[in-house]
Parts: sequence; structure tokens; C-alpha cells
Amino acid sequence: MRASFVFSEVITGLRRNITMTIAMILTTAISLGLLGGGLLIVRMIDKMQLIYSDKVQVMVSLTDDISANDKSCSTSICANLQRELQGSSNVETVTFQNRDQSFQRFQQLFQAEPELLRLTRPESLPATLQVKLTDPSKADVLVKAFTGKPGVKTVDDQGVFLQRFFGILDSVRYATFLIALVQAAAAVLLISNTIQVSAFTRRVEVGIMRLVGATRWYTQLPFLIEAVVAGVVGSILGIVGLGLAKVFFLDAALSGPIASGVLPRLDLLDVVAISPILVGVAAVISAITGYVTLRLYVRL
Repeated sequence: MRASFVFSEVITGLRRNITMTIAMILTTAISLGLLGGGLLIVRMIDKMQLIYSDKVQVMVSLTDDISANDKSCSTSICANLQRELQGSSNVETVTFQNRDQSFQRFQQLFQAEPELLRLTRPESLPATLQVKLTDPSKADVLVKAFTGKPGVKTVDDQGVFLQRFFGILDSVRYATFLIALVQAAAAVLLISNTIQVSAFTRRVEVGIMRLVGATRWYTQLPFLIEAVVAGVVGSILGIVGLGLAKVFFLDAALSGPIASGVLPRLDLLDVVAISPILVGVAAVISAITGYVTLRLYVRL
């Protein structure tokens, strides 16, 4: 089989159906961009789980009178609570944080929200006993044991909040994958239609080739390559769009949480890491769709 002939046939097919080819490339780019977005969310969740897995704590918030008058946990109520916590099973460390320290931490976390900082006063934040557990999955035992004790305002398990937060991120990821799946279905239909139109416009020359002894595979290969080329070009456009969205939109939108350490930063290397997956998915789907279309709907 002459490679020059196959190459010229591919170029001819893409040029003859230029509008459908462009539509197929753009649809593929959008669907793979959305798929890439879902994969980036997965990478962000993985990074967050690594960051927070060792930082999950139980926060014992103290009552207003202790928060206002005890700066070093020296009163009997606060000191007794600290000793009880340190003596409890499953407790690794207990750290006291007074009201002023809580406010300083709040300012660090929300430095990108000046309006929120302006409205918040130190008096609105309680002093806390921060409890690090050896096994965070058993935090509910400690929460039940210390809820309602003298000097305790609330007992909060940060792990519950993180589970809810990760649940929200998972919902966003699944929604992105669902939209990507719908777009992928549209791309598959466009690939199929493009191949059928391309085969119809070249039916005479293909028929002549068959009459002089060309095999079915020889006449079908240019159409398969057309589909794969369009799919790969679409995936490259999707990757470029994903990188641009990351630089010009995502970084700006999440600058505050990233700067305060709440969310991990996604780098362009993360986009590069998922690029082979997107290119591979585009090539495989295009090739399979082209082959099935030629076998079921086109007789060459």
C-alpha cells in the first residue's frame, strides 16, 4: 500500500467535507475539554486528601466567658478539659488556641475576602482546644463524650465537614463527566456522519479501485485515518483550551482559597499529565466509530 496515496486521500476527504470536519473537531474538543476538567477535579481531590488527611482534628470550642478571660487555658475548667482530652484514648495531641490566635488564623484564611474581615470581630470567635486523633474515623466517640461538658460550647469533627466538601466536589466531577459523555455522543454521531458523507462523495473512485482488485481494507483505511486525525486535532484543541482556562480563569477564580492553603494549586503539569489520556481517548473513539460505521453503513 502506497503511503502517499493514503495521505493524499486523507487530505482530500478532510478538505471536501471541511464544515463537517470543523464541527467534528470542535465537538470533540469540547467533550474532551470537559472530560479533562473532570480529571483535573479528581487530581485536586487527591491532592486535598493528601494535604488534609494528617490535619483532620476535633475542635472543642469553649464558652464565651472562658474565651474572653482565659488567654492560656489556666483556669480550672479549661485546664481540666485539656487534661481529660489528653488522657482520652485515640488522642494524639491537644493544642489550646485562644481567641486572639483564632482571629489571627481567621485573617490568614480569609485574607482575600476584605469585606468578610471587616465585618468579623475577635469577639465572634471562640477559644478552642484542637484535638489531633490517632484514628480520625473514630472521632464521633470523642464528640459524644465531650459535648455538653462544663466550659464546652460545641464539639466539631472537621472530618464530617471534609466529607461533605469532598461530596460536593464529587458531584461537580460527576456532572462534568455526564456533560462530557453527552458531548462525546454528539462527537461520535458527527464522526459517523462525516465518514458516510465522505464515502458517498468518493463512491465512484472507490468503486473503480474495487474493480481493479483493491481490498476492502485498502479502500477503508483513508476514512479511518480521517476520523482519527480529526479526533486527535480536536483533543489537542481541548487540551490547549483546558490550559488557557486554567491560566486565565481557574487561577483567578480560586486565587483566595489557593493563597490561604484551603485548596491546592493545579499546575500546567497537571494538564500535561492528563493530556495523553485525552489524546488516547480521542484516537480510540474515532477509530472504533469509523470502523463500525464503515462495516455497518458503508459498503466499500
